Amino acid sequence: MLEPAMQFLQSQRIILASGSPRRVEILKAMGLKFDVCPSLYAENLDPSKYKCHSEYVLDCALNKVQEVADRLFAEGNKPDIIIGADTVVSKDGKVYGKPEDEEAAVEMLKQLGGHAHTVFTGVIVRTCTKIIKFSESTKVFMAPISDETIKAYVKTGEPLDKAGGYGIQGLGGSLIEKIEGDYFNVMGLPLHTLCKHLVEISKNVDL
Repeated sequence: MLEPAMQFLQSQRIILASGSPRRVEILKAMGLKFDVCPSLYAENLDPSKYKCHSEYVLDCALNKVQEVADRLFAEGNKPDIIIGADTVVSKDGKVYGKPEDEEAAVEMLKQLGGHAHTVFTGVIVRTCTKIIKFSESTKVFMAPISDETIKAYVKTGEPLDKAGGYGIQGLGGSLIEKIEGDYFNVMGLPLHTLCKHLVEISKNVDL
């Protein structure tokens, strides 16, 4: 990130409204200093009520950020910037979130194996004066996977806290033939677009 923007951001109290280790890793790689405050939002929205998956993940991310903001403000703890995100996988119009258990993870991977799917991430950046919303989509091509390989992968435990039941940055990356779009978006936080918005925030004298 550009030096003037980084100097400004280092002076801000930044909150990541997520406990995702992948999102923490991405923000740390950017050189940002931030605190982690996972959202307690119940994530009870129905994706079938939305015209497109981008709108769905944006609303989920907004609700996560709003819950954290309300909680911190009630405690008299006012951050300068709150970043929240939500990620889902979609294939043939069906949404795949995090598997509830190993059986669900196996079934997800059986349906995704050998096919292309799309990863959608919605991101909310809330400052003291504005709420910035944006989303990214990345097309992912998963190789055909044998039932034996799927079961062995699920037994590692890696798929259980990840949308679609796989982690591209871990062992799950061996299942992916190629992607079209932002790799970090598949991890859960589109890095390039987030950086562009943070640079713009740093230029906003009214923040």
